[in-house]
Amino acid sequence: MYTLKKSLGQHFLKDEKVVDKIIAALMQHPFKNLLEVGPGGGALTKHLVKISNIHFKAVELDEEKVNFLLKQFPSLKNDLIHQSFLEIDRPFDEPFTVIGNFPYNISTQILFKVLEWKEYIPEVIGMFQKEVAERAAAKEGSKIYGVLSVLLQYYYHVEYLFSVGNESFTPQPKVQSGVIRLTRRGSFLPVKSERAFWVLVKTAFNQRRKTLRNGVKSLISKEELEDKFFDRRAETLSVEEFAKLTFRMN
Repeated sequence: MYTLKKSLGQHFLKDEKVVDKIIAALMQHPFKNLLEVGPGGGALTKHLVKISNIHFKAVELDEEKVNFLLKQFPSLKNDLIHQSFLEIDRPFDEPFTVIGNFPYNISTQILFKVLEWKEYIPEVIGMFQKEVAERAAAKEGSKIYGVLSVLLQYYYHVEYLFSVGNESFTPQPKVQSGVIRLTRRGSFLPVKSERAFWVLVKTAFNQRRKTLRNGVKSLISKEELEDKFFDRRAETLSVEEFAKLTFRMN
C-alpha cells in the first residue's frame, strides 16, 4: 500500500460519510475542469474519476502516493501532476474548480495560491484545519477575523459547511477539521486599486491591537487620521469598509 509522511502533513480521510458529504457539496454546482490537491490515498479520487464529461487532474507531491494512485486509477496517467500545488503552473487554460483534503501544514499558503489564480477558479471545496477554515469564514468583530478573512471574502463568498472530527482520519490529527466552500463573487467592491487594498489590509492587521490611527498612519494623511473613524481597530471593519478606506489612502 503506502506509508504516511508526517513531514507532508498527511492525514488520510477514512470516513465514507464525510467523503460523501464533500462530493455532494462539489456536485451542487456545474464544472468542466476539476483539480484535486493532495489526493493521498484516493478517498475522494475514487469518486472524482467517475464524474462524467469533465476533465479531471490531480496534483500530488509524494512520489509513493503518485505510484499508488496510478496503480489504482490508470486513467490518471497523463493527468497526475507530481509536484507541490504551490509550485505548479496553472493546470488548465480554462476555469477550473479545486477540491481537496488539503495538507494542514500549508493550508494558508494554498488559499493564497487560489487568490493568485482567482480569475480561473470559480469555486473551491476544501477540508482544512478547523482553525484555518474558521478564519477564512470569520466576520468582522471576531477575534479570528484577519488578513485571510478579508482578502478571501473580497473575492469569494466563503461558507463554512461542516466540521470533521479527528477520528475520521488515519492517523488521527491532533486538531479538528472543517470543510469550506469558496464561490467567486460576480462583481467586486470598488477599490482605489487591488494593490492598495492588499497593502491596507495587511498593514492594518499587522498591529491589530492598535487603533487604525496608529496601525495605518504610514498610508493615510495626518488630516484624514483626525477622523474618529480611526479610533477603531482593524478587526471591527467589514470588507466593504476596508474597500472604501482605500480611497482615503495617500
